Amino acid sequence: MALNVSTKVTENLSRYEMVAWVNSRLRLEVTRIEQLCTGAAYCQFMDMMFPNSVSLKKVKFAATLENEYLQNFKLLQAAFFKVSINKVIPVEKLIKGRFQDNFEFVQWFKKFFDANYKGGEYDAVAAREGASMAFASERVPGASTIRRGSLTSRRPSGMSLGSTSTSLVFHQPIEREIQTDVNTLESSVTLELQKERDFNYSKLRDIEVLCHKSEDPDVMPIVESIQSILYATSEGFCTPIAPKSEQGE
Repeated sequence: MALNVSTKVTENLSRYEMVAWVNSRLRLEVTRIEQLCTGAAYCQFMDMMFPNSVSLKKVKFAATLENEYLQNFKLLQAAFFKVSINKVIPVEKLIKGRFQDNFEFVQWFKKFFDANYKGGEYDAVAAREGASMAFASERVPGASTIRRGSLTSRRPSGMSLGSTSTSLVFHQPIEREIQTDVNTLESSVTLELQKERDFNYSKLRDIEVLCHKSEDPDVMPIVESIQSILYATSEGFCTPIAPKSEQGE
């Protein structure tokens, strides 16, 4: 019997931490949360937590079509029922490959996993008999359609899946995505600062124009004080000398 957990998630891990968790547990190469829409990873997690709750031979690890995703999620829902999990899987939302739906579900699933996994040795690659994983990258906006080969075929000879070099390869796509987010944030901040600078400059210019137009002797002391503030320079700054042609005008 499984321990049910609430849908409220208290441990707010980032998308990168969730991807790293899936990869480390199942020895996969997931790069985006959306790639979990195939349901295959969840089926193997169930096999890890509750042996024989799902037949991994029936799981379509290389699924690339929605009807194949549906079959995987049917196996997952059946496994849930077998161990008395009362969670309703939002299959129709998950198979669409949208980030938010899949992110919310994997957050709940990790909470469920932490509450139920008793530990122990588990060879994820051997359990799925070396089956390769296909990810629905074509369903991610802006992503190119890539059919991934098996883990073995792309691994340099002599390098084990648990080696440091392989671990670095797993994290490279995540690092690139982080750098893209940082660059986007920097561009946004720079644009906002430029807008703020232009706005403040226009206000100072309006004040300067009003000071020059003022001819009321009663307010001249105030005007002169404002002008002294407007034209103040930083220490060590010298006001440029106008060319002689301008001085004679």
